[in-house]
Amino acid sequence: MTTATSPLAAGAWQRRAAMVLLAVLLPVLAGCAGFNKNPRDPLEPMNRKVMEFNDGVDAMVLKPAATVYKNGVPPLIRTGVSNFFGNLGDGWNFVNSALQFKFQNAAENFMRLNVNTFFGLGGILDIASELNIERHKEDFGQTLGRWGVPAGPYIVLPLLGPSTLRDALVLPIERKGDPVHLVDPAETRNSLYVLRAVDVRANLLRVGSLIEGAALDKYSFTRDAYLQRRRAEIVEGKQSESEGSEPKADGSPAPAGAPPVPAAPAKR
Repeated sequence: MTTATSPLAAGAWQRRAAMVLLAVLLPVLAGCAGFNKNPRDPLEPMNRKVMEFNDGVDAMVLKPAATVYKNGVPPLIRTGVSNFFGNLGDGWNFVNSALQFKFQNAAENFMRLNVNTFFGLGGILDIASELNIERHKEDFGQTLGRWGVPAGPYIVLPLLGPSTLRDALVLPIERKGDPVHLVDPAETRNSLYVLRAVDVRANLLRVGSLIEGAALDKYSFTRDAYLQRRRAEIVEGKQSESEGSEPKADGSPAPAGAPPVPAAPAKR
């Protein structure tokens, strides 16, 4: 099982595939837009095919591995694994909070990182949450969006899933902000990638089942939920400056009377 999932989780060839996809789609983006009624998703036909591929990989590899992991590993250990990887991400959360001038959020992320690292056994125990120190998840795509960079069209990346053009283009920077890529030797680093991917998928097993059972069109539901969540992460629940309008996926106001986007599925 580890051999089969290591390339998937290691992150190298997934990102190469994403860059190849972007190189192919950018020249045809303008032409494709004329054939699709949804301006946020001009590449819908291709996105649907990529989603089918991702669902196939998930059904054959990730979901079975996640199910075995969830059923075979005690909850206490799984919680410790999730806490550990969450703590690793708090450093990047701190950097992006600071870049967005969210200094209180940056301070809380910095405090979380130090408290959990030094008093939580390297992050295995989430002492910071017990002290009511909130985690503020931020990434570089959110930082660019906060400073006015538009999201661009919706894109489904091979193996990586839903994204936007802006978020896809910053994947190399996101990788640099991930402490796991600094781990040496490569075997240990790849094992951590695998463990994190399986842990994340295990925590989403119930959500995936709810989407499959409730959504008439899984693709449209996933797209709208993702775009709404990304929008909310950037504007942080603030209402649009244009009264009576909903902001677009890139944070700019949408025309008055535009239908609201369906709510995103609950996250763990």
